[in-house]
Amino acid sequence: MSTTFQLDTATSRANPTPAPMKRLTIPALRQRKVDGATTQPIVMLTAYTARQAQLLDAHCDMLLVGDSLGQVIYGLPSSVPVTLDMMIAHGAAVVRGSWHAAVIVDMPFGTYEASPTQAFESAARVLKETGCAGIKLEGGLAMAETVAFLSARGIPVMGHVGLTPQAVNTLGGYGARGRSAAEAAKIVADAQSLAEAGAFAIVVEGVIEPLAIAVTKAVPCPIIGIGGSAQCDGQVLVTEDMLGMFDRVPRFVKRYEDIATVISGAAARYAAEVRDRSFPGLEQTYQPKS
Repeated sequence: MSTTFQLDTATSRANPTPAPMKRLTIPALRQRKVDGATTQPIVMLTAYTARQAQLLDAHCDMLLVGDSLGQVIYGLPSSVPVTLDMMIAHGAAVVRGSWHAAVIVDMPFGTYEASPTQAFESAARVLKETGCAGIKLEGGLAMAETVAFLSARGIPVMGHVGLTPQAVNTLGGYGARGRSAAEAAKIVADAQSLAEAGAFAIVVEGVIEPLAIAVTKAVPCPIIGIGGSAQCDGQVLVTEDMLGMFDRVPRFVKRYEDIATVISGAAARYAAEVRDRSFPGLEQTYQPKS
């Protein structure tokens, strides 16, 4: 049995409710790619809160607690200032709000790059304090030793190559990667090195489509595209982007809804009713018992 937290809509309190353990496992997701092909693409979205996890969980194979929460939740200019404490707090909330999807938590900048030992200490804390299924870290060949170190010690690792947001200062921006033959070859080699080191899956972000397809064919583990190709083994998007919460989104985002307009409209109607004193009405107030 596992414990999930269902929101009581009458009180807005999270009440623990036992539910059968049916989470997807990392080995099960890794095994979806057989002989270089994935017949059932992996569905992944970001989640940062328990309620968001509840709404997304039934539809996703993996929920990513991304360091994109720096921009999405905290209004930071990039993911670089995000701390391990932030990731753990949101990771624990997403685990509590889900029961089906495997939850993966991003390792924030500065918590794993110095050495495999530093990475293990940070990742072990994340797993212990959130209950997540695995961690994600950015970087290619330079991080292969760390991926191998973590994998050998029981920590499932998802890699991330191509456009790596934590390295935006080095990359010089968020433009598509792999346009030159040299850069494309390096990204393929980066992915191969991570797979050989034991990564169970790899995110390939913001690369030209032929390169995304080449990487997918070149490595045995699932490739999760974001700004890559429909031919990747799975896809991930920032949920707030695909829901239309922001005016500006990357080119690779498809807006499936316009939630920003819905929220703004509801707030406008609420404000109007407060100002004309039509809210709260009889249905929203407590009357004396007769």
